[in-house]
Amino acid sequence: MAYKKYPSQPKRDHYQEVTDQIVAALEQGIIPWRRTWNQGACGMPMNCTTGRFYRGINTLLLGLAQAISFGDDPRWCSYRQAQARGWQVRGGERGRTIVFYKRILKSQEARDDGSVPYFQLLRFSTVFHASQIEGIPEYIKPEPGSVSWQTPEAIDTIIDNSGVDVRYGGGQAFYSPSTDRVQMPVREVFESPEAFAQTAAHELGHYAANDRRLGISEGGRFGSRAYAAEELRVEIGSAMVCSTLGIDPDISNTAAYLANWLERLKNDNREIFRAAADAQRIADYLLGFHPDYAAYIAGQGREEADDKGTEDDSEVQEAA
Repeated sequence: MAYKKYPSQPKRDHYQEVTDQIVAALEQGIIPWRRTWNQGACGMPMNCTTGRFYRGINTLLLGLAQAISFGDDPRWCSYRQAQARGWQVRGGERGRTIVFYKRILKSQEARDDGSVPYFQLLRFSTVFHASQIEGIPEYIKPEPGSVSWQTPEAIDTIIDNSGVDVRYGGGQAFYSPSTDRVQMPVREVFESPEAFAQTAAHELGHYAANDRRLGISEGGRFGSRAYAAEELRVEIGSAMVCSTLGIDPDISNTAAYLANWLERLKNDNREIFRAAADAQRIADYLLGFHPDYAAYIAGQGREEADDKGTEDDSEVQEAA
């Protein structure tokens, strides 16, 4: 008996799908990483079954989806995680794609330097917002001031503990790679403590990205494509810092780089993944200088997977 052959479906390109989402938002004048995420638990999308914050590209994807389609509840989880709690995703609800990395050992034998060789698989999975799930407990938003690092003054704690050389005076804010210092106008010229914190977080992002620390900077003069690439990473990273500190990340110089960012993202559908990963490194580096936040994260634990346990609905592609 002959069997009818059906044409195989083309493999989904998740990299392109994610990039298209970000590009479409930028072309509409929506800056995904500038969302405040409504100051949920530390202002960031979080997994409601593990209590962990989403990281990297997932912060952008879920933050954007939440701002457009959902309310101020920052909670998400997979279908399987909801079922394990006795909750039920309502029929017909559309989930959102997230990504996480999984390390695979290449060999059990260590290298000469003692490290173990491995490669990373990038898994794509689906999560649902709390508003799409029946039976989930009501979200109780933290009271203002209940989280010690959610204040504009928290940026001063980060500055003091980082040891960065910050000079005050003049009418410009910038990081100088040659002198490895940050220049800021005096506080009195800023409209509010929040405005000072926003600007400081951005310039500290350039400080963190420098070769002396994270090595993320591509160099290049102000306004160049290389500098625009660094600016993309620093802006996303500083927005993550501001959101964690409970501050609206209103960065003002996006328009100067928007064309370069769009060109770069359109020509390389993995660039936003690399940029978001670098931005997360910048945010982690700076936030690590706030002792209360660092202690909280240490108590949570941090895993390579952004949402461990979602393999029930995942696809694998080669990592960027």
